[in-house]
Amino acid sequence: MEDAVPESAESVTKTRLYDAIAASGKALASGKRLELLDLLAQGERTVDALAKAAGLNLTTASAHLQTLKQAGFVATRREGVRIHYRLAGDDVAQLFALLRKVADRHRAAVSAARDAHLGGPGGVALSGAELRARAEAGDVVVLDVRPVEEYRAGHIPGALSLPVDELADRIGELPETAEIVVYCRGEYCALASDAVRLLTDLGRRAIRLSDGMLEWRLSELPVATEPA
Repeated sequence: MEDAVPESAESVTKTRLYDAIAASGKALASGKRLELLDLLAQGERTVDALAKAAGLNLTTASAHLQTLKQAGFVATRREGVRIHYRLAGDDVAQLFALLRKVADRHRAAVSAARDAHLGGPGGVALSGAELRARAEAGDVVVLDVRPVEEYRAGHIPGALSLPVDELADRIGELPETAEIVVYCRGEYCALASDAVRLLTDLGRRAIRLSDGMLEWRLSELPVATEPA
């Protein structure tokens, strides 16, 4: 049996450094924790709201959020008995977006799962730059199909709010002749794809934004907010 090689002081400190970084990586090793980060990229939320949106019970949601907090990815504030969670910084949103993109690029299982979630390959979509140009020209209606609380926390200036689950009943609120550009949380959010299919089935001209509010914010484009 070979004798163990003694570690130098430098080796010990380097190991501690990488172990400390790895602890943050471990916090991301859960699909539900990534989903919570995705939701928090849309704006601050209570534990109750996050649990409902992610399909979790309160105990499980709280445990996931504590793991993310210990890793430094989320921060909190207390309002009475309620605790509100938010991303610790824009760099956390950037990390989430980059992780998603790298996984999609290098793992076939991710792209297959993405297409299954979105109902097939993305098809024709409008980029953020194209949307800004067309919106300024006034020849499109920009439609935000996220829940209202996410719209209020931050949306593309001039966008109309019409949650996807209300779209069929409220379609009369949209102009009949204009082309509708739909967006939701991000590139992998199914709400926009669902809305485009519904609008098309109802005889409207609709196209989705190629990504969503997460990418819009990270590109430092203008964001409008409304009081709750």
